[in-house]
Amino acid sequence: ENHTEVVQDLFLTLLEKGYIYKAKVSQPYCPQCNRFLPDRYIEGTCPFCGSAGARGDQCDECGKPMNPAELLNPRCRLCAAAPVFEESEHFFLKLSAFQKKLLEWVKPKSHWRKNVLNFTTRYLEDGLKDRAITRDIDWGVPVPLEGYENKRIYVWFEAVIGYLSASKEWAKSGGDGEGWRPFWEGDDSKSYYFIGKDNIPFHTIIWPAMLMGYGGLNLPYDVPSNEFLTIEGRKLSTSHNWAVWLPDYLSRYAPDPLRYLLSINMPESGDTDFS
Repeated sequence: ENHTEVVQDLFLTLLEKGYIYKAKVSQPYCPQCNRFLPDRYIEGTCPFCGSAGARGDQCDECGKPMNPAELLNPRCRLCAAAPVFEESEHFFLKLSAFQKKLLEWVKPKSHWRKNVLNFTTRYLEDGLKDRAITRDIDWGVPVPLEGYENKRIYVWFEAVIGYLSASKEWAKSGGDGEGWRPFWEGDDSKSYYFIGKDNIPFHTIIWPAMLMGYGGLNLPYDVPSNEFLTIEGRKLSTSHNWAVWLPDYLSRYAPDPLRYLLSINMPESGDTDFS
């Protein structure tokens, strides 16, 4: 309930300020499953790097966010059928309005890791595209407007707001409903976001843009991002069952050698392979 309230407050504030707008767009629709296919419900070939396993919201190989319509050879992840495209009205975050301001904010960040700074700067210089923030699904945070009961605020927009909503929840649970403010509004407060490289654009571009548009809240101070840990050159992925499972490892080996390996092989500046 708290998270929903915080998400809807940001949504309505950005809408009121003109940073969210409505537009009709062509969306992938599976005739076999009889449903729209947002983001991870569709996959295909990345138009930027050629990876065959790109999703409708982002390519894990090159890290670039995208729209489902940009995928090459798209297919439904539920039944593998080729989708058709149908028109649907959605709300968009006006990222293009923040491009200049974000560049001015990012360029002086000499304390950021080079991989984060270079990726973010290159991404911004390529030009920001506005992104749809609602989906035709039946789960997630409801759009707080009449007439949009069948649409939801999608996870890539609302998930990062969890940092703020969790802070507010923590403050309430401690008996001080305003206790979150020093962290988010204090002049001496610094926030660090420890992430993987596939989440860089969400934390150095999208979340800061949302905070800029909302106003009055501190932007990230640092976003320390690791590259990928791989096995046989492939990124670890629990969804693709390509991982070292800790219960299995610990049933046969002691934990300290693994701790040592990870500490000396941490992918801080480039992908490293687990062997």
